[in-house]
Amino acid sequence: MSESTHRRTGSPATPKPDDAERRATAARIVGALIDALDATLSCRRSALELSVLTLASGGHLLLEDVPGIGKTTLARALARAIRGSVARIQFTPDMLPSDVTGVSIFNQQLQEFTFHRGPLFAQIVLADEINRANPKTQAAMLEAMEERRVTVDGTTYELPRPFIVIATQNPVEMEGTYPLPEAQLDRFMCRLSLGYPDQQTETRMLMAPSGRDPLASLKPVCSARDLAAITATAARIHVAPAVASYAVALLNATRTSTRTRLGASPRAGLALLAMSRMRALVNGQAAVYAGDVRAMAPHVLTHRVVFSDPSVASGPLERQQETLELILSDVPAPHRA
Repeated sequence: MSESTHRRTGSPATPKPDDAERRATAARIVGALIDALDATLSCRRSALELSVLTLASGGHLLLEDVPGIGKTTLARALARAIRGSVARIQFTPDMLPSDVTGVSIFNQQLQEFTFHRGPLFAQIVLADEINRANPKTQAAMLEAMEERRVTVDGTTYELPRPFIVIATQNPVEMEGTYPLPEAQLDRFMCRLSLGYPDQQTETRMLMAPSGRDPLASLKPVCSARDLAAITATAARIHVAPAVASYAVALLNATRTSTRTRLGASPRAGLALLAMSRMRALVNGQAAVYAGDVRAMAPHVLTHRVVFSDPSVASGPLERQQETLELILSDVPAPHRA
């Protein structure tokens, strides 16, 4: 109905929400997601915040830690909180690409091949122990994570939107695993280590009734469609040229440092600004500041850098982040940005 029609009928036109309203609504939903997970799980709140920011930014998340920390539970909780279609894939060394993407089967009645979709055709894909997949299956995941589509028998199929992979891997048990190649690591927006819970939290967890589902009390906070709207709202947050230049300077530092053999890619810069925009949105800002970029850099860049020191390259995530911090500390932040 046009504005003139509204004037003739006397019914007021419904005003469209401005950018400030959209940002406030998006920030409220993201905050509610973090609070809901914090009330349910025995994880550090900082880890939960990073997980939610990654999903809200439209990125894939890699959870890496020792067994029994709750990686799979967190992945399930994230999927449940946004009420999206969920599929869980338990990766094994003998898994074929068709086990993930789907397969074409000949239909005797129709006398033609019919494509049966695999578990990748979900909005939230829980990829458990992804490093146990063989290189051929990992390649199939690579196309899905980057292109949001899969190709089977020469035909390309679009994946649902939003499409998010929440993957877990165990860095301790390496027997029967295939380390993720740099190209696939680069597809993950963030790599996160949960760490052990504090003593009080672990005590409370042990006192809970045995056999109880830890997610029984978790209610959905938003829909997958809401999440896509939040991603679009954050993408419109302003980035000044000085802040963008600062982000590029951080990337260049990883490429020129003697502490690295391979620096962060331009794709890493896009992911860095996406996470910085989301952080700005949650903090109620209309623009990204240099502090947002610097705060997100260790979480976005560490897994995209190959370190020169073998003990660092094969070491825990915390040590790699410490080394990256030394590299980034030499980059001066722009004034008033």
